[in-house]
Amino acid sequence: MLTNPLHADDPLGEALHFLRVTGSFYCHSELTAPWGLTVPDWPDCLWFHIVTAGRMQLEVGDAEPRVLQAGDLALVPHGRGHTLRSEPGTIAPDVTSIEHEFRNRYGILRHGGGGAATVLLCGAVRLDHPAAHHIVPLLPDVIHVEPGGGPQGEWMQSTLRLIAAEASELRPAGEAVITRLSDILVIQTLRAWIEHDPAAQRGWLGALRDRQIGRAISLIHREPARDWTVASLATELAMSRSAFSARFTELVDEPAMRYVTRWRMHVARTWLTEEGATVGEVAGRLGYQSEAAFSRAFKRMVGVSPGAVGARGRDQVQRLHEPA
Repeated sequence: MLTNPLHADDPLGEALHFLRVTGSFYCHSELTAPWGLTVPDWPDCLWFHIVTAGRMQLEVGDAEPRVLQAGDLALVPHGRGHTLRSEPGTIAPDVTSIEHEFRNRYGILRHGGGGAATVLLCGAVRLDHPAAHHIVPLLPDVIHVEPGGGPQGEWMQSTLRLIAAEASELRPAGEAVITRLSDILVIQTLRAWIEHDPAAQRGWLGALRDRQIGRAISLIHREPARDWTVASLATELAMSRSAFSARFTELVDEPAMRYVTRWRMHVARTWLTEEGATVGEVAGRLGYQSEAAFSRAFKRMVGVSPGAVGARGRDQVQRLHEPA
């Protein structure tokens, strides 16, 4: 079961509770103008960039470049390649072609022409709960967080200042402090976007806010192995089958039973790649009568066999943990 009693009546909070950062790589960059870096595509990862001193320009696709100042954070959620520069037009070599000093999964990069200094903390992270498969596709190409007021803004800026202090000295265990604080900032950034951006009020996130459909989604998430039917879900909500089916499809944009199967396959993918479970173990945990039946459902929904996903996912996680 995937449940948390603290969020039993809060489907959105329950989904966010399970988001955890995993398989991460971090880099402390000390850059002097003129400088530029191209970050290559890294599928299934969220990139973040925290400016702890100086300024930079961020370019993602054809969008207008964004200028980030000290105290700003940018999240590039879809693993897309992007470019960082001290100013427009500077040469930006592939960051993986530049020599780094590595300390486990923490890299130190020094690069540039000797002018004005910019200090960055950058990272590539994954979110390891199946809810991430629904949240990440809804995110914009860039989330830019600037210093702001209110308790949340003050908390984030205090965290950024602590990261900057740790990064400036790199004391013993400083990498551990920086990486953990960075993970928290990524989750906080996602939470802030979900709470305040109008785009987060629609689709799957909007459905979680609906009193009845949100509860149905929560039930499916908590008990993916349960033998759900439209009738059993409607009964849990004291709704008629037809009313429940129509409202679920309207808000989630797919029928309830297809969502049940899709969620099971998201859960299965996580167990296969993150936990190293076998196909037979996953089939049993999700209530399938046979490994073959589960494998057919998985391939129909995901497009490849569960065995292939498990092997590829474990290999990706291993590569992410290794220095470039």
